[in-house]
Amino acid sequence: MAKTQSEIKIFNLYGTKEGVVSVAHVTEPYGPKSEPVVSIGISLNGNAKEPEWKVHIPYENIDDLIDALNLAKKEFGKDYIPEDINPDVDEGIVGGE
Repeated sequence: MAKTQSEIKIFNLYGTKEGVVSVAHVTEPYGPKSEPVVSIGISLNGNAKEPEWKVHIPYENIDDLIDALNLAKKEFGKDYIPEDINPDVDEGIVGGE
């Protein structure tokens, strides 16, 4: 078990009534002398101390994670429309008459 956990930030999970995202610094997450990590938790019922889902990110991978999240936001964010596809044109690719 983790030796210590220090909350960094808790914020509301968009699209839920009570959901929260929690970000914490965790020392010795896998036992004595294991490297610290950033823990990201998701709780749909608002209990940041016992999230339903969590992931541990080694500090050495934070920049890679940030790059991947920025790419996801840019390429697939809610306002994303692929440049090579016109959603108003039916090219007969999918069923129908």
